[in-house]
Amino acid sequence: MNKGSFTILFILLSLSFFKAEGSHIVGGEFTYKFIYDTIVGGQIYHKYQVNLSIYEDCINGQPQAIADDDPGYLSVYEGAGIIVDIDTSIYSLPLINVPANFSNACVTNVPQTCLYKRTFVKMYYLPPNKSGYTIAYQRCCRNNAIQNIQDPGSHGCTYFCTIPPFINNSAVFKNYPPQIICLNEPLYYDNSATDIDGDSLSYEFCYALIGASPDGNNVKPIPVAPPYDSVIYNAPYTYLQPLPGYPPIHIDPVTGRITGTPNKIGRYLVTVCCNEWREGVIINTIKREFQFVVTNCSKTVVADIPQYSTDPNTYIVSCTDFTVDFENTSIGGFAWHWDFGLPVVSDDTSSVKLPTFTYPDTGTFAVKLVVNPHSTCPDSITRLVKIYPKFHAVFSDSGGHCPGAPINFTDQSSASIKPVNYWLWKFGDGDSSFTQNPTHTYQYGGTYNVTLISKNIKNCIDTLLKKFIVENFKPSAGNDTFIVKGESVHFDATGGTQYTWSPSNNLNDTIIRDPTGYYPDTGIYTYRVHVKSAFGCIGDDTIIVNVVNQAEFFIPSAFTPNGDGINDIFRPVAIGYKGLSYFRVFNRWGQLVYFSNSLESGWNGTFNNALAEMGVYFWEISFTDRYGKNSFLKGDVTLIR
Repeated sequence: MNKGSFTILFILLSLSFFKAEGSHIVGGEFTYKFIYDTIVGGQIYHKYQVNLSIYEDCINGQPQAIADDDPGYLSVYEGAGIIVDIDTSIYSLPLINVPANFSNACVTNVPQTCLYKRTFVKMYYLPPNKSGYTIAYQRCCRNNAIQNIQDPGSHGCTYFCTIPPFINNSAVFKNYPPQIICLNEPLYYDNSATDIDGDSLSYEFCYALIGASPDGNNVKPIPVAPPYDSVIYNAPYTYLQPLPGYPPIHIDPVTGRITGTPNKIGRYLVTVCCNEWREGVIINTIKREFQFVVTNCSKTVVADIPQYSTDPNTYIVSCTDFTVDFENTSIGGFAWHWDFGLPVVSDDTSSVKLPTFTYPDTGTFAVKLVVNPHSTCPDSITRLVKIYPKFHAVFSDSGGHCPGAPINFTDQSSASIKPVNYWLWKFGDGDSSFTQNPTHTYQYGGTYNVTLISKNIKNCIDTLLKKFIVENFKPSAGNDTFIVKGESVHFDATGGTQYTWSPSNNLNDTIIRDPTGYYPDTGIYTYRVHVKSAFGCIGDDTIIVNVVNQAEFFIPSAFTPNGDGINDIFRPVAIGYKGLSYFRVFNRWGQLVYFSNSLESGWNGTFNNALAEMGVYFWEISFTDRYGKNSFLKGDVTLIR
């Protein structure tokens, strides 16, 4: 074993007995700066100053745990986890008491805060390589009150930075995070960074990392090699949505501003990644981990402009007019100062509580309202107003308004700023579509509310509703019928305005609704009628005429009134009879259970609004034949369920 390996092993063994448990870590971040190149023993080294800042809760954190943060332990790894250096004697600079970044004399219940910033500074001489370096720090534990991750007091944190295989300076965040955020108050925090290399920067929420454990002696370990595991977020929170809010908490990827309105009290872990871009490629990412504390601030004066747009921090997106009526939902105010956000203009102001302002052109404007200006208790708010008139949802349709016929809907939305890039169609029958120009088929006739919701790239949105009539088209040739030879049938087709019958056999006309058919002989005659409606709907139906030799009654011997639509009704079918005097049904005790004087209706198997028992029933029919003679029939029928 060489001397260097023995030294590392000795440090690891010595530190296995170290214990400095505590739930006090609030956040942390790494930065680094290139100093110069130097040559030692003929080898070139890049000299970097690496800064690690950790934030400590000095109200709820254990004092001994805070004290035991000194010294800090850092590990340097090359490439795929090859250890280069372990440093266990990096002492921090003097503690900085971080300001709360919250000052409002009109808040009556400002919570107590105390946050230390502890910064470790280390100079590293790193020889150039092809894979770069990772410098890591691990510590246990975060404070227990964090609500959006699992077991915050039992899992430590990992902070690290990566130095690419070429000279680079990391980005540096400009501002401290706010320690206090007011519930249901708009958040507007600048979390941007600067980069002395001039690299382009982008921002996003990213996941926090698990580090050391309070179990055993691992509260302040020698940091292990990457990769590092993410903390587990409590549903519904994720690293992309780390705290609840409406409008949702959002980070602008270009400016780094965090906006939204938190709507639930609590402490939430938030991690922001700042990506450095050079020639279109991400060359480095630094992470800042911190905690937002959302509390219910009792303010005597609150400036408020409502938000009616889903765009972040936006009062409205006006897509119909240049004139905006402003609402003022502030509390505790007695004086007002509005600045409507026109650039290079100083007279775009008003002291009216509910002003109206006309913008000269399209654009996005930052409107600021100051409540009680120049008083001891002012408050202010800034909202965006977006002016992009005009935008209107318009559509047309083509195709027959008939059941089963395809109808083409065409978007004709007009927009001064194009393109239109969103469509939601609701056809009024439960179906919908996100296609610009959909085709839809209605199965049934009726009046439907067809709605188009369209939107352009500026989030201008409009809704158009039209009543859409689909003809209740049901072509019918009438009911099949029985007649005695030598008689006529008067047809009665319905459903349209034009009718064509085929074949023409025995018919006096084939292009009218109600032709007459005369049948001198027996047979079965089938006719088809072609129907066309006023809307242009077309369809066919058939009718069968059964011609028999003599008048006759057809009466079933049994029926099954079980609701299946088959043989549910007991009724006589009469052919060639002039009329029915009565049709009566009796049970076996002689009680009348059904009576009718119509051949069209029949008994449904009920008695006194209840299901009749199964068994044999007796019927009587009194009728008049085609020659005017009165006759009588009787028999029995079996009811089966």
